[in-house]
Amino acid sequence: MTTDVAARPSDERPGNERPSRTHARAIGSRIALLIGAFAFLFPFYYMIIGSLQKEPDSSPTGAFPSPSNLTLHNYAAIDSAISLGRSLVNSGIFTGGVIICTTVFGLLAGYALARLQFRGRGSTFALVLLVQVVPFQLLLIPLYVLIVRDYGLADSYIGMILPFAINTSAVFIFRQFFLQLPAAMFEAARIDGANELQILFRIAVPLCKPALFSVVLLSFTGPWNEFLWPFLVTKRQDMQPLAVSLANYISTVASAAANPFGTILAGACVLAAPAVALYLVFQRRFNSTDIDSATKG
Repeated sequence: MTTDVAARPSDERPGNERPSRTHARAIGSRIALLIGAFAFLFPFYYMIIGSLQKEPDSSPTGAFPSPSNLTLHNYAAIDSAISLGRSLVNSGIFTGGVIICTTVFGLLAGYALARLQFRGRGSTFALVLLVQVVPFQLLLIPLYVLIVRDYGLADSYIGMILPFAINTSAVFIFRQFFLQLPAAMFEAARIDGANELQILFRIAVPLCKPALFSVVLLSFTGPWNEFLWPFLVTKRQDMQPLAVSLANYISTVASAAANPFGTILAGACVLAAPAVALYLVFQRRFNSTDIDSATKG
């Protein structure tokens, strides 16, 4: 029995795979990844190509147009119809305000739920989780009555920002991250006389950059693409974010445009560009922070 096992070639022994089989699996995995990447990126490619076409072509051959059929006229047409610059500014103010409020309130609430001892902390966290499962559409009518009729904040940036100022997902992310930090750091800071705000901004925040970047990215995509609430509270065109302006253009003006297909896709490219750029900038920052070094020495 021992002689037979020893006489076998090394690539036929149990537990060892032949190099050719391993190489074939690697090639198969790469092909599968390429197919998945192509399926994911093709709609973005088609959106860009469609926005540059002089004459719309919805057939499969339209994905590979001739250079003579490419132009930037569709971007000029959508800009003249809805004022892309003003709409982008409105979207930027709306989204920036939501990000600032979400980050600040999320940090404070997440730190309190993770590191402060107070009565009802568990019930408060359970309430945060409960709010996450409540659809925003159920709150539209009460929020509209409160913000537009009672507070008179229609056609204002504050009226758009207020319903999104606190994001329970951000609170949850910060809480979970602060729970992972060593408790010895916080106790040592308290012994040295630091108050809770000093502990939060001097110790906890520098260590929570991955959570901070995650919250910023999640907080950006929501309000940037938000349509329903800004559509309800803004009636003036010069106050509408890009998503609302583009939707109004599709429903009212697009049918009379020379190339509505290309013009709509041009607006969609402008709407998607900041979100894609933000992801490309911050994708390498989503790594874990080495917090063990903070407790050494």
